[in-house]
Amino acid sequence: MSLEFRYARSFLEDLKNLDPQNYQQVYDLVFVRLKKINYLNELPQLRRLSKSQIFYRFSIDNYMIGIEVTGQIVKFIRIMPQSII
Repeated sequence: MSLEFRYARSFLEDLKNLDPQNYQQVYDLVFVRLKKINYLNELPQLRRLSKSQIFYRFSIDNYMIGIEVTGQIVKFIRIMPQSII
């Protein structure tokens, strides 16, 4: 069973506002490399947000990426600099 990926408008706006180098890094991870994973625990530094059953975060360099997981559907919600968190 494979994962299905969806993207919130807020995530796409955050991505669009990144500088070119960080944009490319996040883009490659989210739209290229993640297509090849089978399990969420393959995401770098995946952590559940507090006691939530569906919200998680993982990091890539200086950014945290928030996701919502419902069954096999992974929805990308936000990209935030780690300095804010």
